[in-house]
Amino acid sequence: MPAIEYLWDLVIVLGLAVVVATVLRRVGVPSIAGFILAGALAGPTALSLVDDTHQVEVLAEIGIVLLLFGIGLELSLGHLRRLWKAILLAGSIQVTATVACSAALAVWFGLPTGTAVFLGCIVAISSTAVVLRGLSSRGELDSPHGRLAVGILVFQDLCVVPMLLAVPVLAGQESSTHEVALAAITGLLILVGVLVAAVRVVPYLLTFVAKTKERELFVLTVFLGCFGIAWGLSQAGISLALGAFLAGLVVAGSEFRHQAMSDLIPVREVFASVFFVSVGMLLDVSDVLEHFVPTLRLLGLILAGKFTIMLVTGFVLRLPLRVAILSAAALCQIGEFSFVLLNAASGTGLLGDVLSHNLLVAIILSMLLTPMFIAFAPHLALGADRVPWLNRLLGAEPPGIDAHEPHSDHIIVAGYGRAGREVCQAARAAGYACIAVDVNVDNVRAARAAGDLAVFGDVTQKEVLEELGCRNARLVVVTINDTRATELATLTIRRTAPDTPIIARAMYDMDEESLRTAGATRVITAEATTSAVIVSACLDEIGSS
Repeated sequence: MPAIEYLWDLVIVLGLAVVVATVLRRVGVPSIAGFILAGALAGPTALSLVDDTHQVEVLAEIGIVLLLFGIGLELSLGHLRRLWKAILLAGSIQVTATVACSAALAVWFGLPTGTAVFLGCIVAISSTAVVLRGLSSRGELDSPHGRLAVGILVFQDLCVVPMLLAVPVLAGQESSTHEVALAAITGLLILVGVLVAAVRVVPYLLTFVAKTKERELFVLTVFLGCFGIAWGLSQAGISLALGAFLAGLVVAGSEFRHQAMSDLIPVREVFASVFFVSVGMLLDVSDVLEHFVPTLRLLGLILAGKFTIMLVTGFVLRLPLRVAILSAAALCQIGEFSFVLLNAASGTGLLGDVLSHNLLVAIILSMLLTPMFIAFAPHLALGADRVPWLNRLLGAEPPGIDAHEPHSDHIIVAGYGRAGREVCQAARAAGYACIAVDVNVDNVRAARAAGDLAVFGDVTQKEVLEELGCRNARLVVVTINDTRATELATLTIRRTAPDTPIIARAMYDMDEESLRTAGATRVITAEATTSAVIVSACLDEIGSS
């Protein structure tokens, strides 16, 4: 009978999640927010559809492990190497500034120094699960603000370990030099172990299993790697969620990464949804109403403070205003690792009951609001782009155009990724003057090193297009890895140069209509191009046999 009751709780949770998320999705609210609201409704403090939340929490723990394992698979160690600037520079600035500002504000409100610093540690951590899920669903993981957000999130997640080690010190408990040295050595050994496993052990094991040609064995091996590595690292003091993320990085270093992703995704999505539902179940609706004003005040301080700090980080790194705003909107909440920190501090007296409860509610509400912030951020960025002094403040002024650069009958390429690079090379080979424009300084330097003309700038800004001579251009090609930015760029180009042909690239066929409405002359989608290449290859193969 207990098993039947457990299954009934699962049916209730999943059923309510489907209904609530579907209804809210129809009015534009992201599904993650729907799952959290469904959990709040099903929990014991609202409709009491599920009385025993422990069983759901067990499934949620599996969900967060699978979710972060999948995120690690998507990133890989090679991807992290390309993000080292965002991880080290942006991550260290954001975390340090957030901890310092939060602690200073808490001390000003009369909290002890140890409590204030610990509160700053909690506030500094954003939600890897919510942010990456939201960016991935919008196809923005590889956009400039997506790469920045991922780099900062990785740095934050790695900071959880020293934050956990600092809890006894902040609580005033004695920690010997031996314990601190042991913790540092343990962290170093874990890092070395992850690198060795990524290069040597896991690829060999997966190759050995793959040779059996039994998919079931391969799937079992992937799940064994996920939960085995996560459990092993948890025994060394690493949180289970962070261990799962590192496990994903390990598997991503092998040639079987894509097969592992395809086997994992269906199961991951189900359990990850349960995780978000379980987050909603933590909300005590009656307490939220009772402490509504102080909780709302705390939530407002957190969101506004972290948003401002991310904008300052953008100022320091000289990022375009749009990138800074989109990143700030994605990272202004507090994440799931804060629950780990709160659990570690329970019984130490670092946080009082009232502050701990209000902080817990503020964390959940911030996670609930994040998908809506991510969806609304492009509109905010578009409005902010029209404020000249903001662009000057963040160093996002249009780049100067050198005298030798073309001003008429030239091709403008927005985005110097692989597609942009090949367009520039083809135009140069055909004898056409071509200039690339990108918000990524490294891409601009790579273009100049390759012999292409390139400038730093944001093509969603009219001033940049005017300095590039957009009205007199022969053609503008938009190859940005951000669907919304591509649409905004196309709209701005068409307003700036009504008669200039525009070729825009998009990931999916469903984006074609919006880009044509924005003014694109032609739209090339990755889906259509890939299908055409596959069909052509099939016909060639059939014809040659």
